[in-house]
Amino acid sequence: MPINGEYRGPGELPQVIPVFPLPGALLLPRGQMPLNIFEPRYLAMVDDSFRDGHRLIGMIQPDVTHSPDEEKPALFRVGCVGRITQLAESGDGRYILELTGIARFKVLEEMSVLTAYRQCKVDYFPYIDDFTARKGEDAVNREALLEMLTDFLKANNLKVDWEGIENAPNEALVNALAMMSPYGPPEKQAMLEAPDLKTRAEILIAVTEMDLAKKRTSGDPPLQ
Repeated sequence: MPINGEYRGPGELPQVIPVFPLPGALLLPRGQMPLNIFEPRYLAMVDDSFRDGHRLIGMIQPDVTHSPDEEKPALFRVGCVGRITQLAESGDGRYILELTGIARFKVLEEMSVLTAYRQCKVDYFPYIDDFTARKGEDAVNREALLEMLTDFLKANNLKVDWEGIENAPNEALVNALAMMSPYGPPEKQAMLEAPDLKTRAEILIAVTEMDLAKKRTSGDPPLQ
């Protein structure tokens, strides 16, 4: 059962959540993100999320280009809340966990808190469709998506489990490829804020095509 089976709408999620600012990190609904937690403030965040019983963390990118404060950079206005669905202790003071995306949110305000980690008051209602699994996936141009993936793999000498790709529903395929894509914070944020799955796929295809065209022109070597 998808994680969103437990969350039928915004009213079932807290309005104030801990946030984990991480550049280039993209979490999407029903996507799985592995995290290696080692900073004391984020270890405390994980502990508190279990103590409070919700096991929720909001993933959000810091907006470093518009922030003079390197210690506490401004945040983008949109992130995605996830629930800790796997947790392991490394034995050396770290947590290895997996976060499963639930829904995107808009930041209403950052709270003044005593915790070392940051917390925000958020609104899920602008992304209420996130609570419905596979919403809008029939509109995705799967053929174009797979053509883009084929070109990307060929250009970078990479291989993939094509049987798994072919069996994946459009939502899982688009979101997994977006989350794993090697692009920077602006591109990741554009995919996060896409109004629907079709638009997210189109952004991913366009960004990849531009990247491949640039590499062909410049003669850059493939990804290692």
